[in-house]
Amino acid sequence: MKRELKVPGIAYGGDYNPEQWPEDVWAEDMRLMREAGVTMVSVGIFSWALLEPREGEYDFTLLDRVLDLLHAHGIAADLATPTAAPPAWFFRAHPEALPVDKDGRALSYGSRQTFCPSSPAYREAALRMAGELARRYADHPALVMWHVHNEYGCHNAECYCDESAAAFRRWLRTKYADDLTALNDAWGTRFWSQWYYDWDEILPPRPTGAVPNPTHQLDWRRFCSDALLSLYEAERDVLRKAAPAIPATTNFMVMHNFDALDYWRWAPQLDIVSNDHYLQSTDPESELDLALSGDLVRSLAGGPWLLMEHSTGAVNWQPVNRAKRPGELRRNALAHVARGADGIAYFQWRAAKAGAEQWHSAMLPHAGTDSQIWRDVVQLGADLRALGEVRGSVGTASVAIAWDWNARWAMELPSQPSELLRFHDLVRAWYEPLWRSGVAVDFVRPDADLSRYRVVLAPSLYLVDDAGAANLTGFADTGGTLVVGFHSGAVDPNCHVRLGGYPGAFREALGVRSDELFPLLPGESLDLTGGGTATLWSERLRLEGARAVASYTTGPLAGTPAVTHHTYGRGTTWYLATQPDPTTLAGLLARIHTEAGVTPVRATPPGVETVLRRGADADYLFLINHTDEDARVATSEPAVELLTGKPVAGSVVVGAGDVAVVREPRDA
Repeated sequence: MKRELKVPGIAYGGDYNPEQWPEDVWAEDMRLMREAGVTMVSVGIFSWALLEPREGEYDFTLLDRVLDLLHAHGIAADLATPTAAPPAWFFRAHPEALPVDKDGRALSYGSRQTFCPSSPAYREAALRMAGELARRYADHPALVMWHVHNEYGCHNAECYCDESAAAFRRWLRTKYADDLTALNDAWGTRFWSQWYYDWDEILPPRPTGAVPNPTHQLDWRRFCSDALLSLYEAERDVLRKAAPAIPATTNFMVMHNFDALDYWRWAPQLDIVSNDHYLQSTDPESELDLALSGDLVRSLAGGPWLLMEHSTGAVNWQPVNRAKRPGELRRNALAHVARGADGIAYFQWRAAKAGAEQWHSAMLPHAGTDSQIWRDVVQLGADLRALGEVRGSVGTASVAIAWDWNARWAMELPSQPSELLRFHDLVRAWYEPLWRSGVAVDFVRPDADLSRYRVVLAPSLYLVDDAGAANLTGFADTGGTLVVGFHSGAVDPNCHVRLGGYPGAFREALGVRSDELFPLLPGESLDLTGGGTATLWSERLRLEGARAVASYTTGPLAGTPAVTHHTYGRGTTWYLATQPDPTTLAGLLARIHTEAGVTPVRATPPGVETVLRRGADADYLFLINHTDEDARVATSEPAVELLTGKPVAGSVVVGAGDVAVVREPRDA
């Protein structure tokens, strides 16, 4: 059954927590939500202690009034199960449900997500609560979506208690078909006398005197993701049984600093994929991370998605929490829409005056309606109403980037050739020049259908299984262009090194072979032919069919190829055996995508972000000006700029720091 969100146009709203305020404030909330153009709010996310004041005793009086009030004012409810924050009485009754950190310390309650994901007592209580909500509100007219839990794994992705250890062993027994020898072979336990003779000998990868087994650690990360996924699925199924037509979601956290969950496994289990995204104050180009996140979430969803949380201004959890610059609130929100978001929501509606997030910005700030944030929020509501027809339109990418959480986890384990390698940083370095030039990008699993793409990039695919490697190389063999980054294809899914030389699984398709790796020290660089420089990595590379495009001119590998090109089957492959400087890398990627017939969405001045969403009857060109100067961009005719409703004759001027969205003819 296809379950869709029944909110017209681009949904708009945020987390609504009326329990934090006297009831006489609620009427003002409704009036101001209508003024701002709010169409949907998330409710009940952290209300467990109020809904179930004592075990098995429920009080839905407050939630009844809130949902009725929302419905009376035409505002839809994304109703949450409040299971991210169990109440104090639960932990007094079940102290064994508290999480244990890697060093063996039992953490206390008094915050959120302070539970062990493998705790039977927690699962029972969470499902009981979900069931009560489902039975009471399945037919409520305000309900349009179930919001399961909140930000799974944000604070408790890993628990090292004995219950988690037992659950880990059960997971391993299933994965390895109850064959302990198979596990020992997969983990390579002949090394350091780690062989296991009994399942009960296996523990979580707690601190030891030396480096833990890498496959042990990797399987642990997989287990932790699956343990939380099983909780989501269990709650979702309870809700779905009571209300089969209501879609369910949970908010992902596709941000640069969160890597706890394998969202390729999670996404198919959601009716609607949603995401939380927050800017980093220390990132001088946070709009780049926003774009990468949006493209990745759209790729996970396979189409439109919802932005469940972001901020109107400052957050409260970074060392320094800066406010957004003038126009940034609008640019950020509409950039998410450009990359597939069919809903825009914030944490939260009204800024809290007490609690751990009292200094987190909101749609209605502490200063009230006489504030720049409020004026921006109202303006954004009008913008989203004007963009209603964009809903449901899709992306147009002919370039894909391979992204895999297993590869990320494995590459960042201890005792690698270089601890300077960070998966997200390497991918971002390749994504950046494409973003700057307006080339549309999807993200894909290594084993995905690649037939719609002209170019596939694998910047950092340290771990890849045989099927994924065959799929990527087969893409080139049948006419595509495959570009592989250094230290890719090195290990199989068990973290076993692929023997015979590097880059392992991709060696034949790339037409090269390395016999030794030469990672570079912090701050060290090598010169390249053509005037560029290289950092992070080098390797002794031998051509076996490929030709050198660039070579080192300095260092112990002077004269050795650093970038190669190879004809493979009906297609081409490239290997970047180092990390070129940004200008050199941008030039290489521009050459590669141009030779493959990939063109930017639209020619624009530097600093103007361009994204295209394709609808059934029209194209929607998003132009986001990140500069301090006006920019003129050519458009097709007849065209209309949707935010102003004005016709466009051949070109549109995008003001400094402003956004334009142009509807163009579908056959343009």
